[in-house]
Amino acid sequence: MRAILCILTLLCLSACQPTRPVTQAPVPALIPLPVSVTPAAESFTLRDGDAIAAHGAAATEVARRFADLLAQTRGLRLREVDARAAVIEFVVDPTLAVAGAATPQALDEAYELRIDAHKIVLTARTPHGLFDGSMTLWQWLTAQTAKARAIRVPGVRIADYPRFAWRGLMLDSARHFQSPEFVKKFIAEMARHKLDVLHWHLTDDQGWRIQIKKYPELASIGAWRTPASLHGGAPRYGGLYTQDDIRDIVRYAAQRFVAIVPEIEMPGHAQAAIAAYPQFGVTGKRPAVSPDWGVHTYLYNVDDATFSFLEDVLGEVMDLFPGTYIHIGGDEAAKDQWQASAQVQQRMRELGVADANALQGYFTARIGKFLAAHGRRLIGWDEILEGGVPADATVMSWQGEAGGIAAAREGHDVVMAPSPLMYFDHVQSTLHDEPPGRPDVVSLADVYAYEPVPHALDEAQARHVLGAQANLWTEYMDTPQRVEHAAFPRAAALAEVLWSPPTRRDWQGFLARLPEQFARYRLFGIAYADSVFAPRVEALGAGASLRRNSDELRSCNPGGGLPLRLPGPALGGGEAVYRVDIFDPCWIYPQVDLDKLGAVDVVVAERPYNFQLWHDADKVVLRKPAAPGGELLVYRDACKGDALVRVPLAQAANIGGVAQLHVALPSDHGTHDLCFAFGRASVNPLWMIDTVQLQPR
Repeated sequence: MRAILCILTLLCLSACQPTRPVTQAPVPALIPLPVSVTPAAESFTLRDGDAIAAHGAAATEVARRFADLLAQTRGLRLREVDARAAVIEFVVDPTLAVAGAATPQALDEAYELRIDAHKIVLTARTPHGLFDGSMTLWQWLTAQTAKARAIRVPGVRIADYPRFAWRGLMLDSARHFQSPEFVKKFIAEMARHKLDVLHWHLTDDQGWRIQIKKYPELASIGAWRTPASLHGGAPRYGGLYTQDDIRDIVRYAAQRFVAIVPEIEMPGHAQAAIAAYPQFGVTGKRPAVSPDWGVHTYLYNVDDATFSFLEDVLGEVMDLFPGTYIHIGGDEAAKDQWQASAQVQQRMRELGVADANALQGYFTARIGKFLAAHGRRLIGWDEILEGGVPADATVMSWQGEAGGIAAAREGHDVVMAPSPLMYFDHVQSTLHDEPPGRPDVVSLADVYAYEPVPHALDEAQARHVLGAQANLWTEYMDTPQRVEHAAFPRAAALAEVLWSPPTRRDWQGFLARLPEQFARYRLFGIAYADSVFAPRVEALGAGASLRRNSDELRSCNPGGGLPLRLPGPALGGGEAVYRVDIFDPCWIYPQVDLDKLGAVDVVVAERPYNFQLWHDADKVVLRKPAAPGGELLVYRDACKGDALVRVPLAQAANIGGVAQLHVALPSDHGTHDLCFAFGRASVNPLWMIDTVQLQPR
């Protein structure tokens, strides 16, 4: 048996960037990197029981939170005294001048930190800036995370302010509910990164997560779904944030200067709401709260009663969320029901609306006018541009950058959130132990290299770019740990992109600072991803590896189809991750020496086909089975023509949804690809391949 040659590689260190020695990180390591860091010759020793003072009530609140954080993480407890006896001072000074801070957001959050041999003084123009500076000071004091009675820190002068005002993450709580405690933990970690906007996705086809007192069935019906399953018996799944929960979370975020932007989807992604109140849908029929992912066709009606319902909902939402922006979604509003409804078509004629896109424009404008009357601003995904958009609306660009560019040229404020780069449901590496999600890699290096201002904008248009955010869509993030794994440390890379001047950004320096950032994550139990430093083992040489998992097998449709990495049952128990093209589930094991091959062992699994594909439904490939219950098909070269072998799946389907099939192959000659697919009469169930193991003669 030939020996297997293994090589260890550091992902992204060599693959994503030019190879050169990693820059030594400054001590302590700061993320995001400040505008200016000037080391001083002397050092300062902070001891347990030292005194801290703050000037004014707002500064006192920030100082107390800083002291609590320091006690929690380093074990040092500070005494609150007046300024004369303090060794740490927190000062709000509206006249503070920080060189280069000229824009409104820079002025609002500018701060200066001075550490010499005798004292630490943090000064900012506003409490928000003071909080930002306190996070820098906390990082400066946590270069070592062990608890101690005293901390010796280098002297320094830091002058700092942000590049962008909107530095955000989107948390999808509609697809999978997170506890209020987790949401607060997530906000706290955002604040430690100086990320200051939580876009909270609270409603969708799969769940309505916010209590609306005037419409209680949004909670009792819309917040719960029966998950897709093959054999029934799945318990109801869901959850709801009460208004008291939300007030507590909003208060918690405000104390950390994180604004929460709630998203109430309309006119599409409305199936959960219509399941609760079908009279506000188009057909009048009550659907189920959807257990499926994808593009659904349920839309709100456009009659006055429906707008009254939405205004009532938004009224309660505005009472809970005091911020400027209310997100109304607007994306993926499949217009089929509007186009098929005589009532909606009559309403369009009454309004003088030319087509369905223009009707969505009317819908958006009416909601925008209502929000404006209450002192709020509408923000929506870039599809709101298609039917016309209110002049004061802000556009969130997700379909690449085109929507953001068009909006900025029309004079709209813009938040950049382009897919795939800002979609953190994409995996971070090619390692097979990555969690489920979208398989196209969005690496840490990719995020760090992002430039939020498109080059196509001139200077005046570029001023409309408020900032950017990354989106955590949670179809496959069903646990808090998976959310954290997807978010961190990519959120740290994004934080530096959005805070630090472009001239200060340095990939190798960022990598050098990451180990200390990881240590800080461990202080708070953050399940961060270490993919950027994870070794990869590769087998080299002919015949070196006879077993390949679904990530190592090739797709039959490279560059096409709809590939996903889906969770499913594992052989022997637990969960496995399966890479599968849900349009055409087929896999290729390349370049097999058929003269030496006697059989293959294939681990297969089934799961519900819970996908709504809308107009893409006709792209699904079904290969006609010859046996009831479907078959595993093995082809030579490509998955077409006559199969070499057909293996019935009925037995596999009866043993917990996962099985190992031993497939004896007929004698053949030459080197060929082997293609594996499934014969099935319908899309459900979805059969998947976990591994293929070659068995020599």
